[in-house]
Amino acid sequence: MTHATEPPLVPRPAATVMLVRDTEPGSREGLGVFLMRRHAKMHFAAGTMVFPGGGVDDRDRNADLARRRAWAGPPPQWWAQRFGIDTDLAEALVCAAARETFEESGVLFAGPAGRSGSARDGIVGDASVYRDARRALADGTLSFADFLRDENLELRSDLLRPWANWVTPEAERTRRYDTYFFVAALPEGQRADGENSESDSAGWTTPQAAIDDFAAGRSFLLPPTWTQLDSLVGRTVTDVLTLQRQIVTVQPKLEIQGDNWVFEFFDSDRYHRARESGGLGWRH
Repeated sequence: MTHATEPPLVPRPAATVMLVRDTEPGSREGLGVFLMRRHAKMHFAAGTMVFPGGGVDDRDRNADLARRRAWAGPPPQWWAQRFGIDTDLAEALVCAAARETFEESGVLFAGPAGRSGSARDGIVGDASVYRDARRALADGTLSFADFLRDENLELRSDLLRPWANWVTPEAERTRRYDTYFFVAALPEGQRADGENSESDSAGWTTPQAAIDDFAAGRSFLLPPTWTQLDSLVGRTVTDVLTLQRQIVTVQPKLEIQGDNWVFEFFDSDRYHRARESGGLGWRH
């Protein structure tokens, strides 16, 4: 709990990617989304269901992919305008989104340098061939910029779309994030595996099934994840890739009621009804 004499922690910029794919032809379930469950021993958000993602680090800030011509698709200036941030941060966020998604799910938003004009030939079809680089990226011994250079690849920012921006409540005393949400379709030929050190399970589900699991007490969703899943219900991949979202920063309030933390945000009543129906609480 925040005390009057304690200033709130400064939120760290972060990027997270809602990886989606169409369900079986003819299905009425809409799209599928890739979710992971964080290890119970993690210091932050342990045991919660999350999308691939993480904090922006120095490797992302210093990647300078656009200047190195290792970038294809909307430039950093476009992303800065959509998210309402400066260009340097926008470039670092897109880099972090691509890097974290590759590290945590094995999905790579990249293609052979200079071939982005071809939708099929310009995207990596089997990212598993870069498994050694994926491990080196995860343990910090390789930067994403150096990986792209070594493999003669370029980041495909056109495979990503801006979706939302949430900031961790000021009352959080462990760590805070200024998280920018992206959405992206699973590239043809690639697979998401969830083989990483931060999660103990991962897989595809529908947004509604994930919400239902939370309401039934079978899983736990923090408000940003729950809200983004709710925004995907009933949509197709084409819907989400063509939708022009207005990005409005959301920073919930967090307070103690009895033994539980309670969030307050624009849809908090629905969220808490779902949480309570499953008997779930976030105790302090």
